[in-house]
Amino acid sequence: MEFSGEKLTFKRIFNYIFGLFLITLGVAFSIKSGLGSTPVASIPYALNLILNVDLGVTTFAFQVFLVILQLMLLRSDFKSKHFFQLFVSVIFGFFTSFSMSLTAFIPAADSLLIALLMSVLSIVLIALGIFFYVPTNIVPISVEGATQTMAIVLKKPFSRMKVYFDVTVVLSSLILSYVFLGNFGSVGIGTVLGALCIGSTVKLIHWINYRLTGHNVDLKKM
Repeated sequence: MEFSGEKLTFKRIFNYIFGLFLITLGVAFSIKSGLGSTPVASIPYALNLILNVDLGVTTFAFQVFLVILQLMLLRSDFKSKHFFQLFVSVIFGFFTSFSMSLTAFIPAADSLLIALLMSVLSIVLIALGIFFYVPTNIVPISVEGATQTMAIVLKKPFSRMKVYFDVTVVLSSLILSYVFLGNFGSVGIGTVLGALCIGSTVKLIHWINYRLTGHNVDLKKM
């Protein structure tokens, strides 16, 4: 069986599912740190606070917006499989709940150092998850799909566009929260660190993998 012109092997499916799980585990540690949500969750959470609507609803609405954005930017290059990003969000939501339950036994950070270590672990897990699942070229999470789209359209490295995208999302969340709530909402030190460091960490993992295996992974393949 083939998908996206490539054979749908066990390794490809495993890397995809494992990568998604690592990202949600990173999200769980980010929340556990108490230093702010992950960058990609900042806008849905801000809308949740502003509109008093369930977080699941605002997350889904944000993902729909990102899929529409990809359609507008890619036009004829937008593939029908990319609409499945909306269905992947259901799997992502399940993994998020599962990851939250896995980290429930870990005590809340009782010092800034522990909180920062959790935040750094979150960044590494998310970056590693992106590195595993994006190259499988199955169906991206809408956030990575939008990042891939901008990397293709602007002809820039995925890792660099990941930083630009995350920073833009965080700044947008800050503006929304400040204008409508008078505070910074879910954005904290951990959110800013994630926005600045996840893309760079993906680049570092890519470099380490290339040095160890000699294999250059394509993170812009859609």
